[in-house]
Amino acid sequence: MTIKDIAKISGVSVSTVSRVLNNHPDVSEDVRRKVMAVVEEYNYIPNNSARSLGQSKSDNIGLIVRGISNPFYTSIIHEIEQDIEKAGYTLVMQQIGATEDELLAGAMMERDKRLLGLIFLGGRLDYTKEQIAAISVPFVSCSSNNAYGSLDDTCYSSVSIDDTQTAYEAVKELYKEGHRRIAVLLARPDDGSVSQIRYEGYVKALTEVGMVPTEDLIISVDSYNIADAYHGTKAWLDKGIAFDAIFAIADNLAMGAMRALREKGIIVPKDCSIVAIDGIEVSEYMAPALSTYCQPMEELGKTSVDLLIDLIEKKGEHRQIILPTIFREGETIAVR
Repeated sequence: MTIKDIAKISGVSVSTVSRVLNNHPDVSEDVRRKVMAVVEEYNYIPNNSARSLGQSKSDNIGLIVRGISNPFYTSIIHEIEQDIEKAGYTLVMQQIGATEDELLAGAMMERDKRLLGLIFLGGRLDYTKEQIAAISVPFVSCSSNNAYGSLDDTCYSSVSIDDTQTAYEAVKELYKEGHRRIAVLLARPDDGSVSQIRYEGYVKALTEVGMVPTEDLIISVDSYNIADAYHGTKAWLDKGIAFDAIFAIADNLAMGAMRALREKGIIVPKDCSIVAIDGIEVSEYMAPALSTYCQPMEELGKTSVDLLIDLIEKKGEHRQIILPTIFREGETIAVR
């Protein structure tokens, strides 16, 4: 799709489309609406980099962070920024909402900032060839992989933990300590992202020991936000469903749940055990300290940068790297 195509479909001249895209005032509101409707329908992304052809070569690497204000990303972002600078490149970062399209944001940034490569932090797990066609530079998925997508391994790089296996181990840890009514706290079990893949680990662990996962033990809060986890858990507790443990797919969610439990008079871990995944710093200094599977945050960031620079400099090929987690015992699991 080019500016000429937009002009043809809109029934206006190329120069008129250009004026609309550049927000010139000498265009009627009706024409502006008509052109923008076509732009949105065909997902057209203006190539603003053409304006900078006479400038020096870009050394920009883009970072798209999906999920605003997620404390899990802090150490990873710091490591990425530091390593990109050490390698002689310049970081351009953008944060988007948890439901926004990181590929669209990446494609727009690529054109606007003349990127050499991209890192997607916290992205979806279901990319297709058609969706990544808008990205023409190498990219690395950091903290996620393409578990639900249709990409060939030669088309993309990723650095992540084994989310399904880690969730499986977390639930088995609860089972080993005698828990039999284990609830799962997540965004959604079918979000095509980390929530879904960790939910699969939960189901796998329960099924393996002969327990049937039931809908009444699923606490869906539609986000990874602490406040949403608090309110969602509080509403679920009001239903009076029997349980003796919670597997939270992220530390953030576990922290929100712990406040809801405390307000309900449920003592952790005496009345309810909790285990999570991520290992963010603040969860270690709670009372009680959260039992969680820690992701190697700095290593996730460093490995992602190393992979991307090798691709940019044509020193390596696409790879999918799995890093190990470490169980932090904490104080939120008790023997039943």
